Parts: sequence; C-alpha cells; structure tokens
Amino acid sequence: MRLLKQLVAVVAVTFIGSQAIAAVEGNAWLTLALGVLTAVAAILVYAWVVRRTERRAVTEVARAGAGARITRGVLIGFGMFAAVIVNIAFVGDYHVNGLGSVTGAVALLGFMAAAATTEELIFRGVLFRVVEERMGTWIALLLTGVVFGLMHLLNPDASLWGAIAIAVEAGFMLAACYAATRNLWVPIGLHFGWNFAAGGIFSVVVSGNGQSEGLLDTTMSGPTLLTGGDFGPEGSLYTVAAGVALTLVFMWLAHRRGHLVPRHRRAVGVQPATATVS
Repeated sequence: MRLLKQLVAVVAVTFIGSQAIAAVEGNAWLTLALGVLTAVAAILVYAWVVRRTERRAVTEVARAGAGARITRGVLIGFGMFAAVIVNIAFVGDYHVNGLGSVTGAVALLGFMAAAATTEELIFRGVLFRVVEERMGTWIALLLTGVVFGLMHLLNPDASLWGAIAIAVEAGFMLAACYAATRNLWVPIGLHFGWNFAAGGIFSVVVSGNGQSEGLLDTTMSGPTLLTGGDFGPEGSLYTVAAGVALTLVFMWLAHRRGHLVPRHRRAVGVQPATATVS
C-alpha cells in the first residue's frame, strides 16, 4: 500500500508540473521557473509521503550535504556524456556548425531539472528502494532498470534497441548509483548532468525526443550503432559501454560499503544517506 501511496503522490506532482511546463512552451524563462518549481515540489512531496507512510526520517533527501552531492552527480553525468560525444566526434560523426540557442538551453535547463528529479524520485526513490527491501539489490536493479527502459518506448522516435540501451546504461547505472550512495541527490545530479549535456550543450536528440536546441548548432551522421540514429547518442554502443562501466564501479562501491541487500531479506539497518561517491 505504501508503494502505491508514494507513487501516486510523486506521479501527481510530475503530471501537474509537466502540464504546466507544456502550457508555457516557447517561453524559456517560464519553462526554467516551472521546471525548478516542479523539481522542488516533487522532492518536498516525496519527503512528506515517505515520512507519513514509513514513519522515519527521509535521509535519502536530507538537506545536509545536498549541494555537494548534486554537484558531484552533475559532474559525473556531464563527464560521461562528453566522453561519448568525443568518441563519436573522433570518428567524424559529430559536427559543430557554430553557436546554437541560448534561450533553448535555458528552457532545457528547467525541463531537464524537472525530468531528472521526478524520474529519480519515482524509479529510484520509490520503485527501486521498495523492491530492494523485498527482493534484494540485484533483482531490484534488474527489474526497475527494465521498466525504466520500457518507459522510453513511448517517446516519438523510440526503438526497441533504444529502450534496451536506456535500461542498461541508465536504468541499471542510476540504480547502482543509489545503491552506492544511499541518497537521491547524486543520482538526480547525474541524471540532470547527462540530460542537460545532451540537449542543452551538445544539442543532440535525447531519448528519441527529436533534435534539441542547445548552446551548440550541431549535426550527426554515421552508423546507427555509433551515433544512436533517430534515438540519439543514448542508442550508441559508446554510451552503453560507458553506462556498463559506471554500473560496475557503483556496484563495487556498494559492495565495499556494505550497501548491497541480499535476496529475501529486508534492508534492516541500511541508512539511505550514509555515504557519498568518493
């Protein structure tokens, strides 16, 4: 029952926020403001509903150290995507034609803040955490990662391969990030850094949602397995490889810190915010 209550609360904020953002499409500054407001509201509602349904301190979104953890996640996400773009550019498949749109980047800043925050609260904060208590870390990672990938089949230029790639490189990696850090700030920052780098800086297609208008005016060409085709670089083998590598690093950290929950055992004594990525 608590799973349902938590999902309904966070999804409700997500829906209202997405509708508000869609209503001001074309106004970059309002999109930024509403995106940030949606992110903040979602965190507050998540903390409130978890506190009421689980009768505990919601340490995974504790304010102490939040800024540093978000920054750490953003740097990891940005660095990961930049490495992917560099590899694609190295084989001549990514081209910068000049400067793009500053207002487009501003709008994407708000949109990606809302998307990264609400998705992390739903998939890692609620689904992964609750499933992990009942089925252990590895099964929770697998199940929620697959669901996360399947969700992206709803995007305009979605493909089965794109959904599989997202499940592996993002669904698994972000769940592993939460398992390693036991807070939601680092996964939120990582998710945001990745998405904003893709759309707001490098101006490529994000998860099959069409070409982004970011700070750079760019074009991509070349084999789909390297560029991701219509789905964007998240469908690239470079991205999958980077996601798998980070997943392994995060799971190694989770194991080293004693954060892995065995199957058929509830997560007794695991404190959500006891550690951060070193």
